[in-house]
Amino acid sequence: MSGSAGKVALVDNATALTCGVDCDTAPGVRDFVGYGSTPNDFETAPTGVNLTATTSASRDATGTDTDHNANDFTEGEPTPANCGEDCVAPPPPGTSGLFIHDIQGATHISPYDGDFVLDVPGVVTVVASNRFYMQDPAPDADPATSEGIVVFTGSAPTVAVGDSVVVDGTVEEFGFGELTTTELVGPTVSPADPSGTIAPTVIGPGGRVPPTVVIEDDQFSSFDPNTDGIDFYESLEGMLVQVNDAQVVGPTNRFGELPVVTNGGVRTTRGGIVIRPNDFNPERIILDDALIPTGTMPLANVRDTLPGATVGVQDYGFGNFKFLVTAAPTVASGGLQREVTTAPGPGQLAVATMNVENLAATSDPAKFAQLADIVVDNLLSPDVIAVEEIQDNDGPTNTAVTDASATFEAFIAAIAAAGGPAYDYRQINPVDDQDGGQPGGNIRVGFLFRTDRGLAFVDRPGGDATTPVEVIATDGRPALSISPGRIEPNDPAWDDSRKPLAGEFTYRGQTLFMVANHFNSKGGDDALFGATQPPIRSSENQRHQQAELVRSFADELIAVDPRARVVVLGDINDFQFSETMGILESTGSLQNLMSTLPVPEQYGYVFEGNSQALDHTLLSPSLLQGKPGRPTFAYDSVHVNAEFADQGSDHDPQVVRLAIQKCTGKNCAPKPPRAA
Repeated sequence: MSGSAGKVALVDNATALTCGVDCDTAPGVRDFVGYGSTPNDFETAPTGVNLTATTSASRDATGTDTDHNANDFTEGEPTPANCGEDCVAPPPPGTSGLFIHDIQGATHISPYDGDFVLDVPGVVTVVASNRFYMQDPAPDADPATSEGIVVFTGSAPTVAVGDSVVVDGTVEEFGFGELTTTELVGPTVSPADPSGTIAPTVIGPGGRVPPTVVIEDDQFSSFDPNTDGIDFYESLEGMLVQVNDAQVVGPTNRFGELPVVTNGGVRTTRGGIVIRPNDFNPERIILDDALIPTGTMPLANVRDTLPGATVGVQDYGFGNFKFLVTAAPTVASGGLQREVTTAPGPGQLAVATMNVENLAATSDPAKFAQLADIVVDNLLSPDVIAVEEIQDNDGPTNTAVTDASATFEAFIAAIAAAGGPAYDYRQINPVDDQDGGQPGGNIRVGFLFRTDRGLAFVDRPGGDATTPVEVIATDGRPALSISPGRIEPNDPAWDDSRKPLAGEFTYRGQTLFMVANHFNSKGGDDALFGATQPPIRSSENQRHQQAELVRSFADELIAVDPRARVVVLGDINDFQFSETMGILESTGSLQNLMSTLPVPEQYGYVFEGNSQALDHTLLSPSLLQGKPGRPTFAYDSVHVNAEFADQGSDHDPQVVRLAIQKCTGKNCAPKPPRAA
């Protein structure tokens, strides 16, 4: 190769080039340089003058390749280097003179994302296993720009809380599919002269007050920390923060998370915070145990408080902003008690719905006992219980077993052991692995019922996993073709989801039709504080289809007899103000009872501190229309689970007491056999 003029090819294989004077665009050539004044091949133009012992050609400092050799290389005096030892590459050129608030910016994505920055000053506030947080002790005047940042070291940091440092590193937005966290990665950390101490920023009264209604209302087109919750917490990212006398609005969960608030919101009657249309409570703060030993976040219930100051650092993960506590908080009990419903009076039938959260014959006996105690002591042994999430006999062990008789019988035995009455049950085994839920568990809905108070189940044979129940008319009265029977079990609306179970009952000479439900879950929906705003709730589409089928079934019963007594209940997996519920109520055949309660009582489930309603009971008009001063129903969402760290299920049950007038005419239902 000539030392004055020639050509060099960067190739991706070991095959000799045969392209002659046209190699710069040949296959396998990744880059090409024609140097000197007379090479016979080059990219656009050669570098220029011939090279000598005193003239070299080197890539410009920016390292940019424009496929123009003359523009990309500069001739000058050679500058060879000999380290005399292992050479250390010089640091890349970077941007200096920046502060943390410059890097963070008033935005979710740093304006310096991907840039190498030099000499960023800060004081270490928190040290973790593979990173530390630092904060500028001299903040700017703009509260929208965070003064804190994560420095990702990848291994145990060598700094201590309180150290003043300067950091060189690359700005990176770190995250997995949701919002990102601004970090400095690949850092060089150097000590600096002491520059002050960091006081936590108070969130709540006396400090920065979070928005109480809006999470994000402009699809990130503007940055509004004063009005948008998602921007408010971003403006505190990486900063040392503090909440005072926090109020617990959701129980400690198995991930070591504890939701609290400091102010605002519509509170439930028991101390939680309830969702409403277009208000999902951005003031909720999720305390997280990531910085403290596993298992040391205290168990707390709704209405408990955390006296004094709780200090942490603001972070983000798994679709939520997280307040990573630096020490386990102290809990002061709020004395919340599990509710007890009212017993049915004369002529009243108590009908309940209860999600038992993956109950299998193989479940811990303590779970059976806790659920049985709820049935007996809190629900007062209702006449009918629509149960959801009953698993097959071997639970999540993925076998061909679908039978759940052992699970039902174990639950019934536990109720009897708790002092309750004898219950019977009806259910239909699903097709293996077709109804969703925990893999292998084959969850399904069913009915528990007692027969010692005049109630009877009307059995009609033929019900199985794939045979649809139909409404038939006999002498102007509706009846079920099979009982129990599944509603349209082969319809795609029920793919990988529980099929509703219809059952026919008689009480006081009257016929009642009940439909137990467990609609498609919310799994797969976007997070409230996620990267997609407004969140896309893709799971709703299937629930809408399911609601159409169940409502149509109720419509058929009402069409035969407008006085038909229909109860549709269970885990609908949607809110009382949702489109799903609107579909169920759209024809007037059904009315949801949750909406009859005062707003602070409209809940039976707590998720990330949001009290909400997923379980519902709907009645047909004949069960709603009573004489003046004589209500036909009394409805109660019985709070025994969702607000407590120690819970038998993640859902609260609910009970409706129905006033059923005794039939005295010729068309009464047959009397049930007398209980033994």
